[in-house]
Amino acid sequence: MRGLYEQTDPRVRRRRFVASIVACVLAAVIAWFAWAAISADLREQGAESMRQVILDAAVQCAAIEGSYPATLSYLENHYGVTVNHDDYVITYEAFASNVMPTVTVVPR
Repeated sequence: MRGLYEQTDPRVRRRRFVASIVACVLAAVIAWFAWAAISADLREQGAESMRQVILDAAVQCAAIEGSYPATLSYLENHYGVTVNHDDYVITYEAFASNVMPTVTVVPR
């Protein structure tokens, strides 16, 4: 004899189905947030790497030519620095030829 609160087989299947859908949606949301966090971290690391490449090329230019370059385009044209202007906003400020330039790289 069945009890008054005993669940029937279709109700159990429906609850399992709903629980599996909820679990899948929850897993997708967690994966999306993880992907967004990792992507932002990679963009920041890329910006720092780009900044370091520019500064290294400026130091190399100063060692070879005796002065720091006045513009970023000089490093691109003469020292093989490849800058991704679509993904990064780059500020290159040269105060004087004997002072290391200030370089800021920000991901877009």
